[in-house]
Amino acid sequence: MDVVFLGANNAGFAIYDWLCERDDVTVHALLTRPGQLSLIETVEPELVVAAGFDHVVPPEILDVPERGCLNVHPGLLPHARGYNPNVWSIVEGLPAGVTIHWMDEGIDTGDIVATREVPVSFEDTGKDLYERLETACYDLFVETWSDIRDGDVDAIEQRDTEATYHEKAEFTDLCELDPDETCTVRELLDRLRALTFPPFDNAYVDIDGERYYVDVSITPAAEVNEPDGVGLLDAY
Repeated sequence: MDVVFLGANNAGFAIYDWLCERDDVTVHALLTRPGQLSLIETVEPELVVAAGFDHVVPPEILDVPERGCLNVHPGLLPHARGYNPNVWSIVEGLPAGVTIHWMDEGIDTGDIVATREVPVSFEDTGKDLYERLETACYDLFVETWSDIRDGDVDAIEQRDTEATYHEKAEFTDLCELDPDETCTVRELLDRLRALTFPPFDNAYVDIDGERYYVDVSITPAAEVNEPDGVGLLDAY
């Protein structure tokens, strides 16, 4: 099968490398920028595969591949369409996971080929979940590839009534903490852990003309080592 690959993140590069090593695929190009998409019209591949390509593919390009354009999305569609699904899964309490779907003119709105849910715990940061989603993207694609290659997939239409969508600008707004905002402790911790992604500085608050960046670390009590069974309060 002739393939052109669109990708620019760790999961995308891992899937690209895996496809390049296979005897049943000829990967003609790895495209990472919108200005390169015209190459698809030149190559006319049977299939386009995208993973980590954060740009809208125009309809005239989507129509070129005979088999269509397939995207690997790090969100459990129709939940968390758009940018930073790992963040919004935590902030909004949405199911987390990954989805393989056919691309259409919308953003992450095409028919679903396969999904896999990824568990989330209260101790997870945005980075923890992101890394788990990356692994799931690769694993799901590898396991589904033979069915995709053989045309043995039954795609399912997404339910728009269950959909959520976020743009990149919403993530930028989420990073700015209002010191006078009222919220529950749970809401604040969910927001902070979702934005914790070292080495990046995401969440910040401005106090008395100074800016402070905020990360959070949450540790289950079962993992805290207390010498001889004595807790802090017991020591006084």
